[in-house]
Amino acid sequence: MTQTLTTKVLIIGAGTGGYVAGIRCGQLGLDTVLVDGGDGLGGTCLNVGCIPSKAIIHAASKFETVSKAAAGGTLGITASKPAIDLAQTTAWKDGIVRKLNAGVAALLKKSKVKVIKGWANFTDAKTCTVKTADGDITISAEHVILATGSEPVELPFLKFGGDVISSTEALSLDRVPGKLVVVGGGYIGLELGIAFRKLGAEVAIVEMADRLLPLYDKALTDPVQKWLEKHGVELHLGAKAGSIEKGQLNITTKDGTALKLKADKVLVTVGRRPRTQGWGLENMGVAMAGPFVKIDDRCATSMRNVWAVGDLTGEPMLAHKGSAQGEVVAEVIAGHNKVFNPVTIAAVCFTEPEIVSAGLGPLDVEGRDDVITAVFPLAAIGRALAIEAGEDGGFVRVLASKSDHRLLGVQAVGQHVAEMSNSFAQMLEMGAVLEDVAGVIHVHPTLGEAFHEASLRALGHAIHI
Repeated sequence: MTQTLTTKVLIIGAGTGGYVAGIRCGQLGLDTVLVDGGDGLGGTCLNVGCIPSKAIIHAASKFETVSKAAAGGTLGITASKPAIDLAQTTAWKDGIVRKLNAGVAALLKKSKVKVIKGWANFTDAKTCTVKTADGDITISAEHVILATGSEPVELPFLKFGGDVISSTEALSLDRVPGKLVVVGGGYIGLELGIAFRKLGAEVAIVEMADRLLPLYDKALTDPVQKWLEKHGVELHLGAKAGSIEKGQLNITTKDGTALKLKADKVLVTVGRRPRTQGWGLENMGVAMAGPFVKIDDRCATSMRNVWAVGDLTGEPMLAHKGSAQGEVVAEVIAGHNKVFNPVTIAAVCFTEPEIVSAGLGPLDVEGRDDVITAVFPLAAIGRALAIEAGEDGGFVRVLASKSDHRLLGVQAVGQHVAEMSNSFAQMLEMGAVLEDVAGVIHVHPTLGEAFHEASLRALGHAIHI
């Protein structure tokens, strides 16, 4: 027997865009139903992406620190050779995920959002049927928010299954693979490849482009590549992956040579695509922008009162973008005058070392003579040296307009620089000029002093260099 349900707002997808939209709708007094048919409350980010990957990356760094201490000592500290029980580490990671799941559930309940677990299928723009464990529920809504997220891209010759894994399976391994081959040198592949190298795996990376992280400029990615080379990670750049046979991955190198790489596991991280299949998008009459759902600056689709947020709407496919869009849509539905028009959406690669980018970078202003660029090395920052974060070529870089000194972009590479990303975004969002950053008394000793000094240097009077 099919139940029927009518609501003011229906949200499809419980990721960072969907659940935040739900909480904000509830706070604004809107009758809201949230259908969760994917990875669980919190979506990819909380369950099989951002949070669990950072937990594994953190554990890997801890293991690396003890390993260094066992290999002759570090900072005067010595230790016995460590061992890793990855099953226990994974169980610890799963505990974090469960705790955050429960937190999201409690927040949704507090906001009086009805959560339905099941997969939705739309028959028209405002009506869907959800298959649940207790039977089907047909839901009609005045407003629909699409927040279905994204999924890993699968290669036709390396289909997921067995020893060919996506990031989801990589985060649930119960033992460290002896030899891990990563196909794709973007941020997901590098983050996990570096983590497993720290845990003791032999790692090879196969990337079609001529360099790693091709969306970033070379100065930002060079310290990461140097870390990989120093730690024995095998790099095959400009190379193409092929099929896997008998524990060996076929690749073709840049010069056309055929190689076989031994692989206990092959981690395929060649990108993500919006989740547009299997829930009736084709029956909703919304316009598309390539593979993404087309939206305006209110996150409205071409169909009246149908909205879309997060990875479904295009690049950058970042959790914090989806959350911000979710808030905007909730407030628009509630009658508030809101638009989604950020100055910047900062991005972080949790590699070794970390990379942060906000606003325009050198590739965006190439050939322009109206831009000031200044770089300040972390090696000149006391705090960086004290926590071993100043010896890997890290730096903070600012780009500003020559005419009025308005900040155009800020980038950084180095250990722990992810924690500066919000400061970079805040200054850009507020329309700060170099003098604004220079006029803020930055706390000593912190890594943030490098942002201050880079701005001073752009003005022609850095103090500590």
